[in-house]
Amino acid sequence: MYTSINMFKSVMVLVLAITLFACEGNYKNVKKLSLSDGAPIAEGKDINFKYTDSGKLVTNLLAAKLLDYSNLEFPYKEFPKGIEVLFWDKDGKKSTVNSDYAIQFDNTGLVDLRENVVLITADSVVLKATQLYWDQKNNWVFTDQPYQIKFKDGSYNDGAVGFDSSQDFTTFLSRKNQGVQLVDKNKIDDVK
Repeated sequence: MYTSINMFKSVMVLVLAITLFACEGNYKNVKKLSLSDGAPIAEGKDINFKYTDSGKLVTNLLAAKLLDYSNLEFPYKEFPKGIEVLFWDKDGKKSTVNSDYAIQFDNTGLVDLRENVVLITADSVVLKATQLYWDQKNNWVFTDQPYQIKFKDGSYNDGAVGFDSSQDFTTFLSRKNQGVQLVDKNKIDDVK
């Protein structure tokens, strides 16, 4: 009788161990099944995300709604009701970006801003576009859509096709535009 009780206990311990390991292995599969295909892993409302560096506020992202699709093979975050992003440079000067819709691709660092995009830099460059891409890794902005830009010196472009630019607009390459460019005669004489 003593042997059969020990044998029974051993079998129960073995069954319990197998059950625990089987449940742990299936946890990921159960988690996947609980999400419907294409559903975000998380949703957020009234987002107020602040990023600091060395105790100083550097970026503040405001959004009415966030859908996080980081559970997909090509992860991204979607802001279907638009965003407002405030940036502060090392001197505390503020730049802003607003759009009615935005999507951020996690793997590439590319941000796609759409509809009523308005960017105002700390040094008074004002850009309006229907779509603007921001390559965060390369500090580059570009679009293939129409845009309007007014530079700090008062010159402006109405671009019909698009542009490529460094994010600080020190390098600006317009593809096809119409506008007013202000030229400093003294700088032309210095080149000669």
